[in-house]
Amino acid sequence: MSLFDELKASLQEAVEIKKQKVAPARSTQFDIADVKAIRMKLNVSQAEFAKALGTSADTIKSWETKRRNPTGLAAKVLATIQDNPNIYFEIAAH
Repeated sequence: MSLFDELKASLQEAVEIKKQKVAPARSTQFDIADVKAIRMKLNVSQAEFAKALGTSADTIKSWETKRRNPTGLAAKVLATIQDNPNIYFEIAAH
């Protein structure tokens, strides 16, 4: 099978999945950190939290209101802080 044929078949399968005519072979879901709950547990302001994470207070606000979701390294750092809040204080110290 040529690369073109493989891509065409893959796109056709994607359309069938989107139309819910077939189930996906696998599905991956990630838990999104509750940023506000993490921050409240740490008893820090949005500005303090943003500074420690190297981002803006507006980004923290967006995460807390679910307008945006943390991705990549930010999501991993938040998951780590959620599991071990003391990590936040180590990060904030640097």
